[in-house]
Amino acid sequence: MGHLARWAVRKPVLAIISWFVLFLVIGVLGSRFGGDLRDSFELPGTESQVAQNLLSETSGANAASGATATLVWGVENGTVEETGVKDTVVPLMEEFASLDGVSCVTSPYGPTYGSDCPVQEKQENAFPLPPEVQERIDKATAAAIEATSPVSDDKQVAYATITFDSATDVPTATASKIIEEVEAANGSNGVTIGANGQVLAFAGQEPPSGEAIGILVAIIILLLAFGSAVAAGLPIVTAVFGLGAGLSLVTFTANFFNVATFAPTLAAMIGLGVGIDYALFILNRFRQAVMAGHDPKDAVLESVNTAGRAVQFAGTTVIIALLGLFVLGIGFFNGLAIAASLTVAMVMLSAVWFLPALLSLLGTRALGLRMPWARKKKEWHPEGGAWAHYGRKLQKRPWLYTIGAALLVMVMAIPYFSIRLGFPDDSGQPAGSPARVAYDLLADGFGPGSNGPFFVAVQLPSALDEDALRSLIIDLNETPGVERTIPTVEMVPISVTPNQTITAIQVVPTTSPQSPETEDLLKRLREDTIPNAEEGTTMRAYVGGATAVTADFTQVLSDALPIFLAVVVGLGFIALTILFRSLLVPLIGAVTSLLSLGAALGVTVAIFQWGWGADLLGVTGTGPILPFLPIMVFAILFGLSMDYQVFLVSRMHEEWVHTKDNGLAVRRGLAGSGRVVAIAAAIMSSVFLAFIPTPEDTIKLFGVGLATAVLVDAFIIRLIMVPSLISWIGPPTWWLPRWLGFLPEVHMEAEGSGDEIVDDDPELVGAK
Repeated sequence: MGHLARWAVRKPVLAIISWFVLFLVIGVLGSRFGGDLRDSFELPGTESQVAQNLLSETSGANAASGATATLVWGVENGTVEETGVKDTVVPLMEEFASLDGVSCVTSPYGPTYGSDCPVQEKQENAFPLPPEVQERIDKATAAAIEATSPVSDDKQVAYATITFDSATDVPTATASKIIEEVEAANGSNGVTIGANGQVLAFAGQEPPSGEAIGILVAIIILLLAFGSAVAAGLPIVTAVFGLGAGLSLVTFTANFFNVATFAPTLAAMIGLGVGIDYALFILNRFRQAVMAGHDPKDAVLESVNTAGRAVQFAGTTVIIALLGLFVLGIGFFNGLAIAASLTVAMVMLSAVWFLPALLSLLGTRALGLRMPWARKKKEWHPEGGAWAHYGRKLQKRPWLYTIGAALLVMVMAIPYFSIRLGFPDDSGQPAGSPARVAYDLLADGFGPGSNGPFFVAVQLPSALDEDALRSLIIDLNETPGVERTIPTVEMVPISVTPNQTITAIQVVPTTSPQSPETEDLLKRLREDTIPNAEEGTTMRAYVGGATAVTADFTQVLSDALPIFLAVVVGLGFIALTILFRSLLVPLIGAVTSLLSLGAALGVTVAIFQWGWGADLLGVTGTGPILPFLPIMVFAILFGLSMDYQVFLVSRMHEEWVHTKDNGLAVRRGLAGSGRVVAIAAAIMSSVFLAFIPTPEDTIKLFGVGLATAVLVDAFIIRLIMVPSLISWIGPPTWWLPRWLGFLPEVHMEAEGSGDEIVDDDPELVGAK
């Protein structure tokens, strides 16, 4: 991209016009040909996926696939069968049945609503059944009515099932309408009403305002840092245009990949942060060159030849880390990787194309409209100022700062060792929300396990094999932790059909979905109960359901994690080895990024699992951590930490090449890049923190994790540990074995671009 950046500097008007043409083309692709976002957790080869595939052939397909929602209501006094309760709820069911995408609403009061409800006609036998057979069928039917009743035993809670045409194509307007009507009706005539279901999960939420808040905070930080309204605005403009193009590409990409519903928000969070940072690094180098007395046009060329190269390398590292998610072989991650990497690519392109053209066109006006506190002109001196003084402080006792920073990060990481992975249930939703109301009512009326039952897909040896099914049901009910099964043993005669060998058993635990005891039950079912029931038979049973998917998801990630780490860390190590022609620098970068990850996950566990400070952040409930959070945070953090490593150490490496003085190189590196790394980290962490107020728990979780990771990585690892460690190790930091001398040389900083520099610390002059 170097040629592109230099062309933008020499032909700024043409470059800006061509950038806007590209921006409009991408915008049209996203708006006119965008695909649908969907959450897909398909895990080929896992037991839960096998169960899901089999269940798709049974009547339990909708419940297990999430193509339904549940309308739940309850009363404290009286029963749900009173006329006043029916008058409140029945109009809701009738209205929901008429909405686009809804095929049927099954009412506990008898009738069904909707044109596509299955019609169950009474089968008349051509010949009278033997009395004993008819008696068995009558008992089974009575047992089925009792076991599957949508009215609780105390008749104070009831529910209706809303069935949709498809779990992935439910119109947003339909889901929002259901939530709005439930919220409006809740409390009417003393009836408490809620609704939940995967298809309603994102309905009724306000769009996150994190972008606007993050931009506002970034403007304030940039004004304080540059003291210029124009300079503060340029990184924002550059990042916003790159982000807009990136998000349009994300929407377009949804035609070819399964892109999660929260992927655009996550991509916006990452893209806005790195986009502002990349523009900031280039603008800061331009500012330094202008303050050193260089011609504005030459200053722009210097900035793209130095910081611009660093931006390209850093952005490429982030993209490689994100695309490394493809090695996991999970479609869900592929969509997230594509969404985030496309956004990073576009903000990087904006920084090395659009921004240089603007700087070339504006010249010194890019630093205009100065603030009152910055009107006094200062000359740039690489070895002067607070950062050089800070570097000297570190170098007096480098071992102390290195060990102290490491211990601090390790203490922050302690909670990580108690992490529980899983998908949180609706008990963590805000109190009074439709999903939380529905969860609480179902738990009160039908037991906590009713909010997350297991679905067991059973392949019978033959059709009408009642003995095999009855034996399995008995074993399941006798398993500790099982509340009940549907069908029950009494329902077996009507649970098999003459031509079907696949049937479904719903297993309701005694505990809530995210309870550790429920996870233990899954293990017992898979390792003990079902294998024992299958022994000596050709019957096969597979456990599915939300908790089973979580367990399988976690196991798949655990199995693929070593390969992922080897690919991402290995490629990063090789890239840094080539860049710095050193083995210790990339090793330090890789190890310290793992320390940052541990600290970030430790803080995340302390807040979202232990509940420390949860109220301050608006976390409505604690529980397990999303299984994909650690690996996603690492992919993002590794790229970002390499950004800071590159921007900071590249200045040190430049000075080491020129002077062969390790101490001087560290101080000049801090003086040249320490300030901008601190500003960049402050901006990026602010962008991530700005997404925490969103009601979306997934984004809130990522906001805390990524903000913590950036703060720890920049202010503890890069600005304390790395310079201290390099000062402590000394010249061997830059050692490269002779047998690696064939590696290509990459000049991150343009040769001869610096000014005459004099170290003003007599105690350190000449310390080679």
